[in-house]
Amino acid sequence: MACCGGCLCCQCCCNEGETRTPEELTILGETREDEDEILPRKDYESLDYDRCINEPFLDVLEGLDNKKARKYEAIKWILVFAIGVSTGLTGLFVDFFVRLFTQMKFSLVGQSVEECSENGCLALSLLELLALNMMFVFISSVLVLIEPVAAGSGIPEIKSYLNGVKIPGIVRLRTFICKVTGVLFAVAAGLFVGKEGPMIHSGAIIGAGLPQVLLHMLSCIHWDFVYFVSVFRDKRDFVSAGAAAGVAAAFGAPIGGTLFSLEEGSSFWNQALTWKVVFCAEKLFCSMSATFTLNFFRSGINFNKWGSFQLPGLLNFGEFKCVDGDKTCHLWTAVDLAFFVLMGVAGGLLGALFNCINKRLAKYRMRNVHPKARFIRVLESLLVCMVTTLVIFVASVALGECRDLVSTSNNTSTQGSVNEEVNSTIRRFFCYNNTYNDMATLFFNPQEVAIHQLFHQNATFSPITLSLFFVLYFVLSCWTYGVSVPSGLFVPSLLCGASLGRLVANVLKINFHMQIYSGTFALIGAAAFLGGVVRMTISLTVILIESTNEITYGLPIMITLMVAKWTGDFFNKGIYDIHIHLKGVPLLEWETEVEMDKLTASDIMEPNLTYVYPHTRIQSLVSILRTTVYHAFPVVTENRDNEKEFMKGNILISNNIKFKKSSVLTRAGEQRRRCQSMKSYPSSELRNVCDEQTAVEPAEEGQDILQQMLERRHVPYPNLYPDQSPSEEWTMEERFRPLTFHGLILRSQLVNLLIRGVCYAENQSSASQPRLSHSEMTEDYPRFPDIHDLDLALLNPRMIVDVTPYMNPCPYTVSPNTRVSQVFNLFRTMGLRHLPVVNAVGEIVGIITRHNLTHEFLVAKLRQHYITI
Repeated sequence: MACCGGCLCCQCCCNEGETRTPEELTILGETREDEDEILPRKDYESLDYDRCINEPFLDVLEGLDNKKARKYEAIKWILVFAIGVSTGLTGLFVDFFVRLFTQMKFSLVGQSVEECSENGCLALSLLELLALNMMFVFISSVLVLIEPVAAGSGIPEIKSYLNGVKIPGIVRLRTFICKVTGVLFAVAAGLFVGKEGPMIHSGAIIGAGLPQVLLHMLSCIHWDFVYFVSVFRDKRDFVSAGAAAGVAAAFGAPIGGTLFSLEEGSSFWNQALTWKVVFCAEKLFCSMSATFTLNFFRSGINFNKWGSFQLPGLLNFGEFKCVDGDKTCHLWTAVDLAFFVLMGVAGGLLGALFNCINKRLAKYRMRNVHPKARFIRVLESLLVCMVTTLVIFVASVALGECRDLVSTSNNTSTQGSVNEEVNSTIRRFFCYNNTYNDMATLFFNPQEVAIHQLFHQNATFSPITLSLFFVLYFVLSCWTYGVSVPSGLFVPSLLCGASLGRLVANVLKINFHMQIYSGTFALIGAAAFLGGVVRMTISLTVILIESTNEITYGLPIMITLMVAKWTGDFFNKGIYDIHIHLKGVPLLEWETEVEMDKLTASDIMEPNLTYVYPHTRIQSLVSILRTTVYHAFPVVTENRDNEKEFMKGNILISNNIKFKKSSVLTRAGEQRRRCQSMKSYPSSELRNVCDEQTAVEPAEEGQDILQQMLERRHVPYPNLYPDQSPSEEWTMEERFRPLTFHGLILRSQLVNLLIRGVCYAENQSSASQPRLSHSEMTEDYPRFPDIHDLDLALLNPRMIVDVTPYMNPCPYTVSPNTRVSQVFNLFRTMGLRHLPVVNAVGEIVGIITRHNLTHEFLVAKLRQHYITI
């Protein structure tokens, strides 16, 4: 029992609300206020990844040949390529309008500030900036009200989806429209958000939607692609490919995008799909096609050089190289590694602080903002926008320093090109005589331009400006992430870290007179802070290497990211895992803890089952479906010692017993089947072997020794007919009587059978029941009808449904003695939704779902285990 204090005697002093055990709290999905812990919610469903090998699916497999298989494979390649191209075009659309609105806003306000600096009308310039920003934010926030799941970066939701959790509306077309349009206006409004995270979400939606569009197109031209439907029913593989394409389009990093999808999301990644997403053997695949599509159009639009491929991603870090002729310049040296490690520690600490503050803000929103009227969320977004705009304007006007324009650039070779590059992005707010405002140059430019300046402009920002910029950007980006607008976190984190790294470089140069490359320290600072926030290592290393096009940065970036992750993990989790936890998503980690192997499958399973029989009356099915929320039901038969007497009295019970006998595989029965096949061979020796074995076979299969032992094992049970629904008045023996397991059938399948009238009368044979094809079973995917949509007046409650052709007779099962680590690995690796626990004699004793394998549930069961021993 839960206890108010540390001693056992205080248990009796607890009130009723505090006496729930940890496992009861886990089952209920409630929050323990004393520990401020949010437990996984029970209303989240798992996705169906495992195939249902029923008779309609087997009919499809029988008609499959090599020619059709090659046709299906060709469509897969085309589909993967189409996902990448569509994601690239989406990135192009977002980038074009963000640049258009941002340039329009900055040119208008910048010109007003230049004029008002002499006329004293800065308030008018501020009002213009506020009006434009708040208008953009209002549009973005209203779009989130239309589709709430479009808020944020979408990476926590996509990670949950790829982990096997069904998030309602996460890959819908409406979500895609609101996400793409919303992030466009959010970035243009000057909020400290990025478009890279929403690009990943958008790519995932494209990966989920294109297969459905293609299926509808093929059905319109009457192509027979029934097997294609079964292969692509689960969209997770293509959601993974779309997410990888989103990263590739955002950073110009196709390999990094694939590694991101593997590291952050995919629990059930198809190895064959990895090659389709990463590499190009004969065709362009998903991530490559996204990168090159975006590169082709951006290079043509911006430079009027179609086919030059000069802009690989939405975020371009530029080229890192020393000035020509400077032999004392090095990108990094072995001595710099010590500073990189320290910067990794600092990035981990700051990232942990960022996550901690953002978590508290998210909890505050959950308790005080979200329960209220929906327009309160819009007001919060407008408040954040107003404060951000005021900070940008006041800091640019009052806190900046005037710097000379004589600085050199690290990535150009002539002074003329330097001046051209600097003059195109600098802001002169209140600075004259060939000087410019360094704070305004960072704030009054797009975030990508600010990152590029911190990476490449040499000695153009004072330490005070960099310090103030970091503090302001840290606080405001932490406040902004979580408001009701589509918002990414990559670019704000990179910009925060780059300013910190540039500050370290300035200190080392000015105070210690070290010969270092400032751009490298800015890059390492960006990697350290971003790694401390998101806690990614391998994929982020490859993304940054591909974005910089400098392979020599591999070692320092990897060391920095690992140190940042280790440091941050000492305090809390990554930002995406934190938000997944706050939503109560039952996410499965990569593996369980070692001490969890003290538990077995019988310790964590749910023994109280709701089941159906092979032949069940419609009234029982309707009752079960309308009174439970389970999404799968075991198909079972009862173990009786007087089955022959029952077979005489009721056709329904007789059909169930006959199915049970016919489905039990015995050694003798299997040998007879093989002998019948071998008799068709011309060899007389095989025929003689079969004749000899058949001669010694018992006359009746019912007299099989093993079957007799199983029948004598059980005592008689109450006369319970299979058409009876489970009753609360049953005794313990009645509720948990032995049940032979035959398979699993999904709720959607049962509802489909009822709607289509698949049943037979009691005075008829089950063979008279209508037969559904695989296409009819999957016709309503992905929005299957609900039992409450069924018109009960059209059903005869006494009719019987034979569910055996449509159930999955061979799902994955485990023994009650299986250790939790084995159960966990099987469940997670195979992408299961339900895992029956079957004992040594074929009786189902419980079932395991995702909620029985969450960390919180296992910890609660482990506590109970320690108490019992």
